[in-house]
Formats: sequence, structure tokens, C-alpha cells
Amino acid sequence: MKTLNFRNIRNIALAGVLSLSAASCDHSLDIEPKYDVVSANVYRDFANYKSILAKMYAGYAVTGQQGPAGRPDISGIDEGFSNYLRQYWQAQELSTDEAIIAWNDGNLRDLHDMDWTPANEFLRALYNRIFYQVSLTNEFIRETQDAQLSERGITGANLEEARRYRAEARFLRALSYWHALDLYGNVPFVTEQDRVGSFFPEQTTRADLFSYVESELLAIESELGEPGFEYGRADKAAAWTLLSKLYLNAEVYTGQGRYADAVTYSRRVIDSGRYQLEAEYNHLFLADNNTSSEIIFPITFDGLRTTTWGGMTYLVHAPVGGNMNAAAFGINGGWGGLRTTKNIVELFPSTNATPDERAMFHTDGQNLEIADIFTFTDGYPITKFKNVNRAGQAGSDPSGNHPDTDFPMFRLADVYLMYAEAVLRGGGGSAADALDYVNQLRRRAYTDAAGNVRGNGGAISQGQLTLDFIINERARELKWEGHRRTDLIRFNRFTSATYVWPWKGAVPEGRGVEEFRRLYPIPSTDLTANPNLTQNPGYTR
Repeated sequence: MKTLNFRNIRNIALAGVLSLSAASCDHSLDIEPKYDVVSANVYRDFANYKSILAKMYAGYAVTGQQGPAGRPDISGIDEGFSNYLRQYWQAQELSTDEAIIAWNDGNLRDLHDMDWTPANEFLRALYNRIFYQVSLTNEFIRETQDAQLSERGITGANLEEARRYRAEARFLRALSYWHALDLYGNVPFVTEQDRVGSFFPEQTTRADLFSYVESELLAIESELGEPGFEYGRADKAAAWTLLSKLYLNAEVYTGQGRYADAVTYSRRVIDSGRYQLEAEYNHLFLADNNTSSEIIFPITFDGLRTTTWGGMTYLVHAPVGGNMNAAAFGINGGWGGLRTTKNIVELFPSTNATPDERAMFHTDGQNLEIADIFTFTDGYPITKFKNVNRAGQAGSDPSGNHPDTDFPMFRLADVYLMYAEAVLRGGGGSAADALDYVNQLRRRAYTDAAGNVRGNGGAISQGQLTLDFIINERARELKWEGHRRTDLIRFNRFTSATYVWPWKGAVPEGRGVEEFRRLYPIPSTDLTANPNLTQNPGYTR
């Protein structure tokens, strides 16, 4: 059972979206519902606050005011396609060696071909989702300043809780602005300090946005709940993890490495003692993964309460096809879409006498080589996400459509690998600890369900722990969890001709592509609407 209940979120949770035009200039956005309430009325009653907070968390999971479709938050694209997690995952995975899709919807193929343009509707949907989320959080933060809380008579325990809610909203805004920073670079920028109404936001630089996200996370660190205080909500460890990610990629974002800071903040997560590695790797991706002590920050789903055709519905159904048994995944059928490339498969040697439990490939009836992108049986599906619990029982939705499985956006294994990488990049810390953290992951991967370690448990030596090993280990441990594009860019493998995969650059054998594709373009719709915006280098309007 998920802690945050997103079922039947009231329309008042969206009262603050009246200010959306201040955060995104895309005039094609059509926001529901048409309001008969105003912020002053909504925020007068403290009992409303958690419902509004729930809507901000739900913004990553659901697509509108009823599930799974019918009253969308944004328009201009099929509502299922508009889902934040779905589009973020696709931007991070379909553009890499980790994922390819058999569907020919619109310009979807362009993501793997790496020839997208500013008119790509999927990149536009993600951009719009990011700024929709920024608008939700801006309004909540604006309405929960201490002066407003005092004026409304909110005191005592309610005041302290309201301040924590505000800190969580600032975390969620920082998360979305980090996505904007990582994906689009130089974007329009608006905070709670800007006036409500229609105006043209100024464009910030990538370096300035980096500094802003950093400052926000540092400012709220002491105001968030202690690590693990309530599942599904942002806590101190979530902020430390996001800071670790920000610092690990700082050289990409700003030209200046911050690896010592990445060591510091990843260590804080580890030393909190609250999060522990899940004993069995596959349990992290099942319908009851909300019980895992490894997941630091999830996007939560419930088959009855968060119904959407994006999110985990997409990530569980889309990789199932061919001769795969849909019932084994706790669903009513597969969508025959997602597979991976041989680059990822070959990270798990088939001749290894002690197989890595993280491989998770369906090979029966599938071809390793991808001769045709649109043939589902070309490429191996990854069997990672399932809508069954540890006992093998299907999730709560009797129709078999919508999973209970949560998406583990941040988890401890990622923090272990970030620490090890930052140490290797000269950030200080302990080389011995870095090796130990990596080997903990390796031992888990080579341990069977009975707790028996196969062979040497996959452990490596200090001399084997190199940056090349880390990028491959990140793929083995974290594949399909939305990290790969960012990782490949940090390792200078995303656009380069020195590292290719099938259909990179729209050719079967793969090729290098233009360096400017390390950033996605600002959508044409926003450029047309806002004269203050300049397109990212390399793209036309």
C-alpha cells in the first residue's frame, strides 16, 4: 500500500496552475480544469495542503484529473504519451544503447536515430511537463511563505508541517529544473518571486541554473524530513542524492568538476544508515517494491489509484511481446515495443559459469541483431519491471492494465556507484570503500535466491575498478532506470564515433552524430511564443 494516496485528487489541488503561463510560453497548452476557486480560498484551510502536495508528487505519475485519461493536464499530444515519467524515460533511454522501440508513432523513431528536431512532439511534451510541474510547485511555494501562513492563522504543529511541505515542493521544483538543466540546458526560468500572469520569462544559462538548483537543495536540506520518514516523500537523503548527481555531472553542466562534493553528499546518504541494499535484485522492480529499504525516492504507482497509460503501465507492458507470457508479468497483454541492443547484452558474457542475476533478457524467439527497428523480435526485451509481488501474485488492478510497481528514481546502488566514480575522478574519499560498495553490488548479482554465492561472487580487485568498469557496471546495475543518456554524455560516449550501437545515427551499424545533440532543442512552439528565447546551438528554430 502506497503512503501518498493520489486517488480522486480534488480540483483545488490545481488552483495554482493559473500561473502556468509564467513558466512556459507554449500557447498550445490547454490546462484543465476551468477553475471556480482561487488560491486564497484553497490555502485558507490547512486540511487542503496535503492534497495539493499529493498533486505535485502525482505530476510525475499521472496525466490529468481523472485516470487513466479524459481530463489531461496538457494537450497537443495523446494523453498517455504526455506522461512525465514516460517521456523522461524515453529521452534518457531511447536515445542510447539501452533501449529501442518497435513503434512508428509520429517522430518517436527520431529519438533512437538521434536526428530529432525542435518540432519533435515527444521532446515538446517532456518540456511542457517539466514546466507544468515547475508552475505547480511555484504556486504552492508562493502560497506557503511564512507571512501567508501567519495571516491564515496556521500555527504550531500545522505550521511546522506546512514548512516541511514547502521544502518538499522546493525539492520537486529543483528535481524538474535539474531535468531541464540536464536535457535542455538554457531554458526559461521562473520562481515564486515572479508575478502571476502572462509574461515572457527570461532565459537562464545552464551554469546559472546549476547554481540555482544547488542553492535550493542546500537551503532546504535542514527542513526536509529525516531519511526514510515517510515512503514516497522527499527527505534529506533524496536531496543529498540529487546533489550527488548534480555534482557528478557538474563538469558537463558548467565546465568545472565538483567531484569532491559528489563524494561528500553520496557519503551522507550512505552514512545515514537508513537505506540498505535489497537482498534480491529482482525484488526492486516488483509490485511490492514499496517495501524495499533500498529505494530512496520513488515515483509511486497504484493499480487502482494512479491509473495512466504512461508511467509504469508503459514500462511493464511495452517490453512484453513475441512469445512472452504476459501473465508472468501480472498484466493482460504485451504491447510489443521495447527491447535493448546487443551492446547491453554483451556486458553479460553468456559463457560465464556464474551468471549475473541482473541480465534479465528474454531471448527465446528473439534475435540479438536488430535488422529492423520495427520488428519486435529483433533485439532482446528486458524483463526487469513486473506487476507481480514477491509471492508471484498480480497487482491490485483486476483488469491487468495498471501496475502497483513503483519507479525507483533514486536508490542506494546508484549512490554507491556515484561515490566510486567520484573517487576515481579525483574527488577524494576512500578507494577501499569505493571498491567495497561496488563489490557489494557484484556479490548481490551473483547470489542465488537461497543466499548462496556463486564462484567468487563476481568480486573485482582494486586494479580492476576503473572508469571504464564503472560505466559498464552502471549499465549492468541500472539499465532501464533512466540514467543512461546522462551517463554516456559524462563519459563522452553519447555522440562520439568511438562508441556506437545499432541504429545510432539512423544506420544499422551505428555512427557518430553531431556534438550539439548532447542537448535537446528548445521546442519550436516555445521559441515562437517567447521572443526572449534563443535556440540551443546546432538546431534551427
